Amino acid sequence: MGTNIGLMELVFRSEKRRNLLIFLKDGPRSIHEIQKYLCVDSVSILPHIKKLKDRKLVIQRDHTYELSIIGKAIVNKMPPLLNTLEVLEDNFDYWSRRSFEGIPPVLRSRIWELKNCKLIRPDLSHMFELDPEFVENLLLSRQVFGFSSYFHPSFISLYLEIAKKEAQISLMLTEPVLKRFKADYSEDFRTLIGFEHVNLSLFPKNPRLAGFTVTDRFFLLTILPQIKFFERESLFSSEPQALKWGTDLFSHLQKEAIQVSGNTNLIIS
Repeated sequence: MGTNIGLMELVFRSEKRRNLLIFLKDGPRSIHEIQKYLCVDSVSILPHIKKLKDRKLVIQRDHTYELSIIGKAIVNKMPPLLNTLEVLEDNFDYWSRRSFEGIPPVLRSRIWELKNCKLIRPDLSHMFELDPEFVENLLLSRQVFGFSSYFHPSFISLYLEIAKKEAQISLMLTEPVLKRFKADYSEDFRTLIGFEHVNLSLFPKNPRLAGFTVTDRFFLLTILPQIKFFERESLFSSEPQALKWGTDLFSHLQKEAIQVSGNTNLIIS
């Protein structure tokens, strides 16, 4: 492999070279530190170091190796890309069948923050029930942001239960969902929005997103499939980065939402 190899191939074709570059991001390292970190011997790693030196991505100073300016420029962009690939690969079947239209571009570029998400796929005997882990964690949450463009009969009673525990709740619903709750669960719905710590808003547009819930404990995301068939498969995470991503998604949608909980006549009459 000569020096004419493309940078893309040089960096990503070898896991050892890729990991070495990321390891050098924090500063110069000796060959002993490199061997220990990568769990390799000098015979197997030195040829890779030479290739990186030949393409001016790595500089040797005495007995240490460090990134060149070009190397730093490349490595600084690597973690988001690698993490994005990891996120998509972990649940590739899910992501590949989903429409990204409902996710704002700024959050699509941060999809790598949804690492370590667990796919929740209800079996046929529980297809119309809420996931037990979701329910358990929601009941223990102290702050809740929820968005839904689909109706589920258990939502009102569940949110009413946590509202009685004085959890801070912000709900955003599409108009069809809001009308359905108002028509079929009028009394419980009126009680729910009567709490001072419950905030309700209407999302007037087609969100192109099924729904999501983000609390101080977890994030649950349900994305519409590309075909017109709603599958109740969701991604669940308790990672801080995922919670931040979900909170930012709610804030983004809230910019176009209409506040309604302060005017009960608007939604109850």
